Amino acid sequence: MKKMVVLLILFLIPMKTMALETSATASILMDTDNNRILYANNIHKVRSIASISKIMTAIVAIESGKLDETVTVGDEIKKAYGSGIYIQIGENIKLLDLLYGLMLRSGNDAALTIASYVGGNVDEFVKKMNEKAQEIGMKNTVFNNPSGLDQEKGNYSTAYDMAILTSYAMKNETYRKIVSTKNYKVKTNMNFYSWINKNKLLHTYKYSTGGKTGFTEIARRTLVTTASKDGVNLVAVTLNDGNDFNDHKNMFEYGFNNYTNYTILKKGDIDIIGESYYFDNSFYIKNSFNYILTPDEKENIKLKFILEKSTNKKNDEKIGKVIVYVMDKQVHEEDIYLQEKKHNKKNILQKIIDWFKNDK
Repeated sequence: MKKMVVLLILFLIPMKTMALETSATASILMDTDNNRILYANNIHKVRSIASISKIMTAIVAIESGKLDETVTVGDEIKKAYGSGIYIQIGENIKLLDLLYGLMLRSGNDAALTIASYVGGNVDEFVKKMNEKAQEIGMKNTVFNNPSGLDQEKGNYSTAYDMAILTSYAMKNETYRKIVSTKNYKVKTNMNFYSWINKNKLLHTYKYSTGGKTGFTEIARRTLVTTASKDGVNLVAVTLNDGNDFNDHKNMFEYGFNNYTNYTILKKGDIDIIGESYYFDNSFYIKNSFNYILTPDEKENIKLKFILEKSTNKKNDEKIGKVIVYVMDKQVHEEDIYLQEKKHNKKNILQKIIDWFKNDK
């Protein structure tokens, strides 16, 4: 029969509220490591999202595993209009290079070519986009094309969903490298291209790490950007914002000025104050846990240890869990494992050697 023991470690100090505003219809500032929301304004309002849709186009293509394959541009680009990289039918270009054209220059022709190649056709690729959206928790998002153009139905999402998507994408090394690139050059069998990233923050804000611009008549200006400083990794999203680049910089400064990355749980041995049932053993966790906190929140952390009282537990078996609370809100839980202490039983020869050493 199992019994449970619960131990608490608690520190309490009141939290201060800090103000932030943007010009956007909907906007969000989120930590990309734990998806913690630092600022929210109409974050679940569904709107047309324009070319920030291409973040999903990029991640689906990257995860296809076809980056090094050469694509022959087909008739699908005849349907492209608006921004482009101006590739030509019959041109041979690597899928990876197309992704740079997609994300740096917002090429709608690149979007259609990528979709046709990776999905077999555009419709099948769009299905993959929507499947990925559901997989990662984008509950209020519908993709109808790979570019974000308002043709027919267009693409619709929320500031929150786009932040979730970007948080997911930023964990992919290839994606991070593409969106953080300021300039990119490529030569094909027909042309030479030199692309400059349209994301102004990447050129003007030293903490910028990437993002994607967007605009259509229906969506107006949409923008997703990311920034990192001292271990704090953030994503900002604005929908319908005529002052978007300034708003994003202000949001990032707000985040960096008020939040610091702290290690709350450290991988390895863990001390549980007051535990006596397993007095002759120790405990450990397999993962560290970092979380960004304000100075007040740092003093308002609660660790709740829940241990199973069982005589059948063996070394390296799960023995319980530790739950982390910030301002009485659960933010994380981590499994705890048993580590039996190895008693130092010296053999007779070692004892004799030690006796002679100590007798000198």
